[in-house]
Amino acid sequence: MENKNTMRAFVLTGHGGLDKLSFRTDWPIPEFANSEVLIKVKACGLNNTDVNTRTGWYSKEVTGATTEHSDDSINSEDATWGGMSLKFPRIQGADVCGIVEQVSSEADAGLVGKRVLIDSWLRDWNDPYNRNKCGYFGSESNGGFADYVAVHWKNVHPIESDLNHAQLATFATSSMTAEGMLNRADVGANDCILITGASGGVGSALIQLAKRRGAQTIALASEQKHDDLRRTVAPDVLLPRNCKNLNGAVKLATGVETVSVVADIVGGENNWPKLISVLERGGRYVVSGAIAGPVVPLDLRDLYLKDLTFHGMTVPPPGVFADLVGYIQRKEINPILAAEYSLEELREAQTAFISKEHIGNIVVTM
Repeated sequence: MENKNTMRAFVLTGHGGLDKLSFRTDWPIPEFANSEVLIKVKACGLNNTDVNTRTGWYSKEVTGATTEHSDDSINSEDATWGGMSLKFPRIQGADVCGIVEQVSSEADAGLVGKRVLIDSWLRDWNDPYNRNKCGYFGSESNGGFADYVAVHWKNVHPIESDLNHAQLATFATSSMTAEGMLNRADVGANDCILITGASGGVGSALIQLAKRRGAQTIALASEQKHDDLRRTVAPDVLLPRNCKNLNGAVKLATGVETVSVVADIVGGENNWPKLISVLERGGRYVVSGAIAGPVVPLDLRDLYLKDLTFHGMTVPPPGVFADLVGYIQRKEINPILAAEYSLEELREAQTAFISKEHIGNIVVTM
């Protein structure tokens, strides 16, 4: 007989390889507190934080690319995005599209039955701008790689859209990260922005959201993905990822050899100096990822002699997610759904995600 108090869930049991992800059919359906709602998950997107947390890549012990490390002996004391230890077991998955089934006494009763997206940043709602009090959905709390999830009702955003569940599950982390980066660098219609990792979830979102602001976009991606990128997000200029003479290529395409903004999610010691060299005097560099490696060479003379400004972006302020929901509902940005997998196929989905052969986002559906 089916147990109505249990659900399917993929549970992370520790730092390490894919074997640390355990599929369960007997996991307890979460109880929800006075300020929370219970959501039936319909789809949940994958993102780099899932991989980085599982492998312990955030630890200062790791200096390589995000997919190179899967050692279960990693120092667990600083192996999460916030530099702290993670409590296991943990259900990951931040990018949820689902239906609200129940609400607590303190939540908005009108949410019941609504299709919703979840703002993945868990805030102290008495002090919502304090980043030191922020957690991440699927890291500091259980996330969406399960049939049900509980979350504070203020993190829940109803959405009216003709997009399906899987398409809606492509937006949350990638687009909120991208919009946060653009806000941090104050990107506007007069800017020319160079975007690394353009084929990934954040990169493809950066192209769409920068174009929405009227900025000129220059995208870097492996050449085998260029046709798909032209078809899906249509950057103004598309250059090879390992362009040897980046300044020359930019000048050939735009008439000038510099850009006003670099939005970087790749890093890596080999290509990073080229990104800094292509910035104009007074340019802005914003980073929210380092999939090619976090340790890069910086000549401080480039920073101060060119009057550059560097920005890091992880936790966006409140309001960014609500803006994003509005963009989706007004069809100002489009989903880039690379592939769908079933929940039972999460390991296969993460393997495909790590290979970086896709365009956009990979999603598991329930």
